[in-house]
Amino acid sequence: MQVDNQTRNNREIERKFLLRQLPDQLKRSRHYVIEQGYLATEPAGRQVRLRKKGKTASLTFKVGRGAHREEREIKLSPKQFAALWPGTAGRRLRKVRYEIPWKNLLIEIDVYRGRHGGLVVAEVEFPDRVTCRKFTPPSWFGREVTGEKRYSNVRLANE
Repeated sequence: MQVDNQTRNNREIERKFLLRQLPDQLKRSRHYVIEQGYLATEPAGRQVRLRKKGKTASLTFKVGRGAHREEREIKLSPKQFAALWPGTAGRRLRKVRYEIPWKNLLIEIDVYRGRHGGLVVAEVEFPDRVTCRKFTPPSWFGREVTGEKRYSNVRLANE
């Protein structure tokens, strides 16, 4: 297993929004099918997630809720992922993620499949708290839902 050094200081700073409409560039954007399941979740916001994004698999440990959380991610081999995946039965979701570059940031648009079909959210991850606070969403963004349990992936996977 290899620890991903891309997560700055093991902190995740992000905001989540519903969308008013899909952006024009969506169909031309890079996108991946994501299969995600949870090995463990606690009411206090601690979770252990398995994710396959395209051909890349990872195990992620998160603590906290809202815009600022601790996060540690470990890359898994396909064999390791396959061995752990059955442990997520009943706590899974599937979505297509589109990546839209925007003003030196990356907007990730998740279009959910299966029982959550029709749900579309955008997440923006920030390098620091100042950039997070100063962020002005594009006009096609709708209501902000950062920290709302109803829109958390762990809640959706457990429904």
